[in-house]
Amino acid sequence: MQISKELLSNLAKSSGLLPQEEMLEVARKRGALFIGIPKETSYQENRVALVPEAVIVLVSNGHRVLVETGAGLNSSFQDKDYSEAGAEIAYSAEAVFKADLILKVAPVNEDEIVLLQRKQTIISALNLSVQNTAYFRALLDKKINAIAYENIMDDDGCFPVIRAIGEIAGNTSILIAAEQMSTGNGGVGAMFGGISGVAPTQVVIIGAGTVGENAARAALGLGASIKVFDNSISRLRRLQNNLGQKIFTSVLNPTELANALSTADVAIGALRNKVGCAPCVVTEGMVENMKNGSVIIDVAIDQGGCFETSQVTNHQKPTFRKYGVIHYCVPNIASRVPKTASHALSNVFMPILNYIGEEGGLENMLRVDAGVRNGLYTYNGVLTNKYIGQMFGLPYTEIDLLMAAF
Repeated sequence: MQISKELLSNLAKSSGLLPQEEMLEVARKRGALFIGIPKETSYQENRVALVPEAVIVLVSNGHRVLVETGAGLNSSFQDKDYSEAGAEIAYSAEAVFKADLILKVAPVNEDEIVLLQRKQTIISALNLSVQNTAYFRALLDKKINAIAYENIMDDDGCFPVIRAIGEIAGNTSILIAAEQMSTGNGGVGAMFGGISGVAPTQVVIIGAGTVGENAARAALGLGASIKVFDNSISRLRRLQNNLGQKIFTSVLNPTELANALSTADVAIGALRNKVGCAPCVVTEGMVENMKNGSVIIDVAIDQGGCFETSQVTNHQKPTFRKYGVIHYCVPNIASRVPKTASHALSNVFMPILNYIGEEGGLENMLRVDAGVRNGLYTYNGVLTNKYIGQMFGLPYTEIDLLMAAF
């Protein structure tokens, strides 16, 4: 049986056998970034955004890094460490702020906003609780692309910077409590933890998130007896599973919490809200009923605090007493251990910067990375954060709609 050429042609078309145009992948053009690291000028901010080891990686990938002299001193990094890593050292903030991308730990202040260049990119903390309308208007006027690193999400939907700083704050809060209990710091002279024949330290932890979990782990490691309170059963269950042992947990029942605090040696406040102020769950009356010489570490003080008696303190004068209870209410606990904290921040920032370069610039990167896009709050003169717009009465356009228009 002879098959006609017409039939074969139709068969080939239906089967996709005809030669097709070759589709070649268009190579993405890499971009070399010019990154500026200014010296932090915020009060008692001792961290630096990039450590020398991260600079080595960035420079080897073709990026240029400009570090202001003395930027790493408070974190035990010398100018020599940065220059040997391949960074250039600048001797003025003005020189650093000429870079295309500015990477900071603290938000830019009024003096630094003046130094910002039009259409510059800045990655820093937002610290929404201390901002005002003028701050956002200034960024919008200069068409700054601003990313709040605390709002950046990873592939699992977690906030890597918040988690890293939470781990540091949780562990450090227990070490601070141990210091405050000693007579050298005006405490009752008790050792944190316990030894044979001596009752262990009683620790109440309010909040079962990252801070609470790491505080619990550190307290257990020192031999303390802990009680954890939270307003979420799932977080309490997760903490219990992660610790790998049974501990006392409870929802935030005021009666149960008051009873626990009345016998506690240490209370850690680690309850936070995603936005707005931290829930104040410990009343002044509860604090008044605590033991004389007991210690409160309010890690949530940067959001207003969990204790009604909390007042913001600083690293130079970190404590005060009320009703005989020692209060430690320093908002920036991570700056107490700046070298560790700087490494933690740098571990988040360095891959993001490399990714921006690989994608050929910030705009391309924002299109493909929803996690970093979540941290963006101003873009090319447009406010892109709904919560900020509603809070300060500013017009906004959500970034997904804005990117679709370009």
